[in-house]
Amino acid sequence: MPDLTPGYIIFIALLLVTAVLLFYYFYFFARLVFFKPKPKTSMQQHPVSIIVCGKDEARNFARNIPGLLFQDYPSSHQILVVNDNSVDDSQYILQELNAQYGGLTILNLRQKAQHIPGKKYPLSMGIREAAHEILLLTDADCVPATEFWLQKMQEPYEDGIDIVLGYGAYHKHPGFLNKVIRYETFHSALQYLSYALAGHPYMGVGRNLSYKKNLFLKNKGFSDVNHLPGGDDDLFINKVATGKNTAIVIDAGAHTLSSPKKTWKEWRYQKTRHFSTSKYYKPKHKILLGLYSLSHFLFYFLVIACCISYSWRIGLAILAGKSIIQQVIFGRSLKKLNEADLGKWVLVMDLWMLLYYLLFAPALIKKEKKTWN
Repeated sequence: MPDLTPGYIIFIALLLVTAVLLFYYFYFFARLVFFKPKPKTSMQQHPVSIIVCGKDEARNFARNIPGLLFQDYPSSHQILVVNDNSVDDSQYILQELNAQYGGLTILNLRQKAQHIPGKKYPLSMGIREAAHEILLLTDADCVPATEFWLQKMQEPYEDGIDIVLGYGAYHKHPGFLNKVIRYETFHSALQYLSYALAGHPYMGVGRNLSYKKNLFLKNKGFSDVNHLPGGDDDLFINKVATGKNTAIVIDAGAHTLSSPKKTWKEWRYQKTRHFSTSKYYKPKHKILLGLYSLSHFLFYFLVIACCISYSWRIGLAILAGKSIIQQVIFGRSLKKLNEADLGKWVLVMDLWMLLYYLLFAPALIKKEKKTWN
């Protein structure tokens, strides 16, 4: 039996952490690499209600609503825009769009919900007013990547499917911040999409999410998270999604595109707000996510410690092996989500994620602010 020297203990710890990461890579993330949607024997077009909520979003309404109006979907569908107590020109922009193109259902809210911060009240009102059973949600600052978004997002619905998770991407721009935002978005999607494929769905993103109206009403909507400013997408899905009622769509034609934040300060504020809801996930999801994040965070420190106190050859060999496997799986997943240009940044971004964890871990205990816009 080898002596339990500090160096040997660090080596064993590194092996355990590496084994955990490889488990996530092969058991969860590789599912996205090999995912293929079920072939359809016939074209189907369900009636769908698209719902967009916005508060003081006149500019985004003018820029992005036409992308909804020009969807190639001849079957019955509704585009419902909830204008939540806006004080800008949102109402007039929506009226002008409707006069010019037609096809909009506009719900102007004039009263604010007491003690229900965030987006949940306007979204609930929109859902209750929706004409169709299948709901397709996006945000005012999002635009469909193609005119086939609606068609592709409703295709997975069949008997037993109540939820469809999509991918909400960001526009590509020069600069490191843009790469960070897009990679973090991909990394989050890699987790929630692959977990769903493994039968453990735990969240969706409101930029591109679909579920059935009856599922919302049957589960009393957002009643149990009404006190939180966030959670209208991830916490609701965390509550109602199962391995049998959830499907995913990753086709590039079914993505939505949003304008990314332009400063580090804006992005950090946005991510802190989003990150704060994860502490309300089901225990099993918190364990799965926490174990991965902890292993990811510890890995590089243990590699350095192993190289110093045990064997630099073994430490570097473990780093190289793990990095090659990660590069292959992440690189192919990036291609699946139309983010192939980030493939060469995988290892750099993997190191960046160490700082990411340090930046946003406090959001798990910090009190949420009562705004959503």
